[in-house]
Amino acid sequence: MIKSTKTTLKFTNAEKLNKLHQFIEEYRDVVSQFINLLWSQENLPTLIPKTLTSQINTWLSKRAVQAAAKQASGIIRGTKKKQKQRLYVYNKLVVEGKHKQARKLKRIIDSTTTTKPNINDIQPELDQRFVKQDWENTTTFDGIITLSSLGRKYKILVPVKKTKHFNKLLAKGTIKLGIRLSKQNITFMFELPEIPKKTIGTTLGLDIGIKNVFTLSNGVSSQPDLHGHTLDSINKKLSRKKKGSKAFLRAQQHRTNYINWSLNQINFSNISVIRAENIKHLRRGNKTSRYLSHFTYTEIYNKLENLSETNGVQIERLNPTYTSQRCSKCGWVCSRNRKGKQFKCVVCKFSEDADLNAAKNISTPLKAISREQRLLHKNRKGFYWNLEVGKEFIVSFTQKPS
Repeated sequence: MIKSTKTTLKFTNAEKLNKLHQFIEEYRDVVSQFINLLWSQENLPTLIPKTLTSQINTWLSKRAVQAAAKQASGIIRGTKKKQKQRLYVYNKLVVEGKHKQARKLKRIIDSTTTTKPNINDIQPELDQRFVKQDWENTTTFDGIITLSSLGRKYKILVPVKKTKHFNKLLAKGTIKLGIRLSKQNITFMFELPEIPKKTIGTTLGLDIGIKNVFTLSNGVSSQPDLHGHTLDSINKKLSRKKKGSKAFLRAQQHRTNYINWSLNQINFSNISVIRAENIKHLRRGNKTSRYLSHFTYTEIYNKLENLSETNGVQIERLNPTYTSQRCSKCGWVCSRNRKGKQFKCVVCKFSEDADLNAAKNISTPLKAISREQRLLHKNRKGFYWNLEVGKEFIVSFTQKPS
């Protein structure tokens, strides 16, 4: 299992920092040149031949050019992978005679344009040929990272101070020799032993909200930070900033820090399984406000997945349909049950925080509702959705609720 952590470059003097920035800019330019050269090729080799590398105009060393070529090749393969997977499935459906499904997938393929990736923020990945790590130096810093073989006879000594997260990973695993370099940070990778999944513990449902980062079925939810900020207040702040501005980027980082801090508060010691919503295409085809456009389900889920993996907790993803409209007490599903943050069942009058009610429904092993059932829109009039008894798990309500 590979984990990473960042350390700041703020202890590096201006001259060294200027050289690092020059190298990063040149490296990105070389990656861009390789992407232009390799984009039209079908079968990309991992090692780029000399006939191609010799076409690159740069002051980088031959070793750094080869590293950039390898990274460019990986980026292109990753960009085209999804479309290739779709084409494979499409051809398989045609052979199997599933023409209706094939036509639907073909429409997706035709509407998806694979464009060249944007490499403006790419971070050079440097292995042990470029990097020497000295963690036993006599300076006031924890380590000195020596970068060489970059080009222009650059040899840059970068002072590093360890962070709490760095020390935590170092105590659990082994530091790898390579690094990832940006203009502000050095990213170190650690090889950690695989943690076996727990077989004993509780199963909790987790609801990811727009206003709260999470709500667990046991009643635990994300709280405001020391300065009173919540995900709601940070997203509102983001919606007031101009996209791309420094203030916007600072607010984005604030949101990331708050999400990480909130999820770090979860006590995983007695949890064996977390059941979470599998949210897809949240805004596809819909116009949203600037506020809603800053809801970041993916970032929350990725952090949750990372923490679960580290703590040996399994994650189960399930369809979120009707989990916010179902009463966790009696099982009645109706669109009128939920109004904003408040849930009140129109049948049994049970009232609770809407996110907590949804988390309880997520933790309940209910049989999934099929697409055909969803298209009937039974939630407008209401129905009971309970644990499967025999073959009937959806029961229509015969009396009009008061």
